[in-house]
Amino acid sequence: QGGKIDKAILNLEGIVRENPTYEDSLTLLGRAYYKKGRYQDAYLILQRALAVSKEDEIAWMVLGLAQMRLGQDQKALDSIKGGITLLSKAMSDNYRGFSGWDRQGTVRTSARRSIFLATKGLEEKENLMRSIELLIGRIDEEEWQQGRDRAMERITETGP
Repeated sequence: QGGKIDKAILNLEGIVRENPTYEDSLTLLGRAYYKKGRYQDAYLILQRALAVSKEDEIAWMVLGLAQMRLGQDQKALDSIKGGITLLSKAMSDNYRGFSGWDRQGTVRTSARRSIFLATKGLEEKENLMRSIELLIGRIDEEEWQQGRDRAMERITETGP
């Protein structure tokens, strides 16, 4: 895992140098920095991501996680709440361009738990952080599954 994160960071840093506004590259780099434990780097790059796209719910949530790791608890809570709010507004049957998003309801269930913990505030800091990390993981899993399903549909449509 560590080697893959290091390679992802190198690749994403190159993309960001070449084109700092390319799709989700800033957010992905911030997430990679966060996973690697480079919280200050994550914090800085996610601020750039949000300057490009204020509506990036994932960037807001990961920024909040980085802020918590850096001891900026109240700002972190505000960032996380903002990200969850944006996610709640954006998540529909066509979220991220995938029809039938979250058919099993795992993302929505995880989001509801995160909302509940966020309303409790900083007394649930550790649980909130785990919950947000899990929520982002569930979004990734659903996106991967949706992409796989879409690829299978194309294969089925074109035939052997």
